[in-house]
Amino acid sequence: MKTIAAIYTGKGLQEPLYNLISQYPFKQISIIDDSIIGECIQAGEITASVKNKMEGLYKAADMMCADIILNTCSSVGDIADEYAQNIQTPIIRIDEAMAETAVQNHKKIAVVATLNTTLEPTMRLINNKAKKAGKQVEVVNALAQGAFEALVAGNLAEHDEIIKRTVAGIKGVDCFVLAQASMMRMEEKLQETAGIPVYSSPRLCLERLVK
Repeated sequence: MKTIAAIYTGKGLQEPLYNLISQYPFKQISIIDDSIIGECIQAGEITASVKNKMEGLYKAADMMCADIILNTCSSVGDIADEYAQNIQTPIIRIDEAMAETAVQNHKKIAVVATLNTTLEPTMRLINNKAKKAGKQVEVVNALAQGAFEALVAGNLAEHDEIIKRTVAGIKGVDCFVLAQASMMRMEEKLQETAGIPVYSSPRLCLERLVK
């Protein structure tokens, strides 16, 4: 069995993603620094400190002899792309397969996120994948304003309702992609709301890795 070293920038995703990975033929290691996402949110961008921390985590995963390093946080996906050339172990962005699937099958793609720090890298990733594939796509901002604040306040129901309202209010798109892997639990409900394909990243990523 291949070993995945999953790098987390916060604690919230670790348990559900660990449980999902357990359904696939992989061993797994969890590496968590929950200071990283908070620093990104506070600064509104990837800081030099965040970059240094992520590079340290990639090096740690490499030394653990993992077969794959899984970058689970879309907010720091650009760092994964940059640093992938510097170590031997492949670094996989959890949202890469999702972006490629959306580009392959749709022309107008709405990106759902609760944070700008996640929204912008995901939109950039989709545009880059489209350019590489020689396709023209339109990427639509579907930022769910206030959802993250509701989540931090412990109001999960309000968080989910804000995201549902955001999705329901976006018309004329071909699909929705969920920028944050933690939204995977909402995929089916949002597809019912939208009536069009809704993609979350974890399962698509793992299915790609199995292949």
